Amino acid sequence: MMNTVLEYLELSEEVKKALDQNEAVVALESTIISHGMPYPQNMETARMLEDTVSQQGAVPATIAIIDGKLKVGLSTEEIHHLATSNQVLKASRRDLPYLVSQKKDGATTVAATMIIAAMAGIRVFATGGLGGVHRGVAETLDISADLTECAKTNVAVVCAGVKSILDIGLTLEYLETQGVPVIAYKAEEFPAFYTRSSGFKADYAMYTPEEIASMLKVKWEMGLTGGVIIGNPVPEEAAMEKAMIDVAIDKALAEASKREIRGKKITPFLLDRLKEITEGKSLETNIALVKNNARLAAEIAVNLARR
Repeated sequence: MMNTVLEYLELSEEVKKALDQNEAVVALESTIISHGMPYPQNMETARMLEDTVSQQGAVPATIAIIDGKLKVGLSTEEIHHLATSNQVLKASRRDLPYLVSQKKDGATTVAATMIIAAMAGIRVFATGGLGGVHRGVAETLDISADLTECAKTNVAVVCAGVKSILDIGLTLEYLETQGVPVIAYKAEEFPAFYTRSSGFKADYAMYTPEEIASMLKVKWEMGLTGGVIIGNPVPEEAAMEKAMIDVAIDKALAEASKREIRGKKITPFLLDRLKEITEGKSLETNIALVKNNARLAAEIAVNLARR
């Protein structure tokens, strides 16, 4: 890493030791803590994800900006702060210079987590759902920075697909244009977050963490920059009925449109409304799928470290 990057980066001792010894490390985002779930489920989920990664033989590295420092690996106190403070900003690529220079706190989105993970030398990242092309994009031009980040940052993203509130088909088309490989794990179709299938085929079906790790190694050794999207379907027992979630999404989107909620506020609003409309079922599914992703990401990271 360049000395100028090191000035802003702060690794926990556990993460630093693991990277120095070429051990498996998995990056975890912090938006799920500050903006994705209510307290105390957000803090409980953060700790559960770290435990899940550890149980598979990898080191968890939850990422956030604390007092202007790019933190890789958080203490219990720092996670509690993110879970309870209302002063933590949602951070994507464009927000990092502001947050660091002004010494503020930020919870990292997929894009920001990828950037900081790459700075630290971490190649595998687990999240819930990928950002993407929003519905009604012809009028709003609302496309998540997650997608362009996947095209240029060498970090593999394990997710349960694109969030169901988005336009999944257009998101996959955009990823194709950007040259980002999309894998479905043990499936042909790309998953749809709350449900196991979306109706859209992934580029490739892969069936073991070993073959995914092999693909990542070959991609980056060939000098092909950018990430890989690994769609890991939500476990069957936790998946929601498609008809149920579709009705809830349509209702939440209509409310957001009526209240003119846009930009950074749209996703947290929709997720919160879905939780209310589904009487908590969507939150239960969210927790189950992100745990499932952390497990697979750790398995891939362990295999990648061996190579």
